[in-house]
Amino acid sequence: MKLAVLGATGQTGQYLVNQALQQGHTVTAIVRNPGKLAIDHDNLKVVEADIFSADSLKTHFKGHDVIMSCLGFSPSFFSAVTGYTLSMKAVISAMQEAQVNRIITMTSWYTQSDSGTQSPYLIRFLLLPLIRSVLNNMYEMEQFLQKTEDISWTVVRPPGLKNLSATAQEFLTHEGYFVPQTTGQAAGGAVARGDVARFMLSLVSSNAWVKKGVAITTK
Repeated sequence: MKLAVLGATGQTGQYLVNQALQQGHTVTAIVRNPGKLAIDHDNLKVVEADIFSADSLKTHFKGHDVIMSCLGFSPSFFSAVTGYTLSMKAVISAMQEAQVNRIITMTSWYTQSDSGTQSPYLIRFLLLPLIRSVLNNMYEMEQFLQKTEDISWTVVRPPGLKNLSATAQEFLTHEGYFVPQTTGQAAGGAVARGDVARFMLSLVSSNAWVKKGVAITTK
């Protein structure tokens, strides 16, 4: 398939691009700084574009089967984070103009403000307040996608991330904002970025989670 990848120079994005190429996909990496992507492959095209401009993106989306986004924005303690919603609005507009209707993007566990009430103490009272500005904007982006009728979207929600390659571990999934604990299995903790990329790529040819948000972790 022909995949257009946003956030390709990020840590998760690089795993996704590498795995996609290994699986035989043709990849267009849409980046702000082409020099930051140290991947060379015959099936890889690297282009520069403004992720906040539909006009800048639509030319690069044409002819692609799936848009994949690993975009990330830093938390802010002094103002609201807006990058997720602003970029997604541009992306969706560009997709509509380019007649591409499938997007797979990633956010996080606990984007909905009340969903972390049963999380471990340190996560609930230390981590979540530190990144709440990011989680809030992720949630706003998710809500925007839910109102987008003509786009087949999937939101993948991993927990904490480790900068590690993909494993062969089985995934636990849940249609919600986190994966609940199951009998004998304490879900949560950090997941390898390579595994997040592996899960996202598994959806390229699947309708299992279309128009849904799926929380993931590994066993």
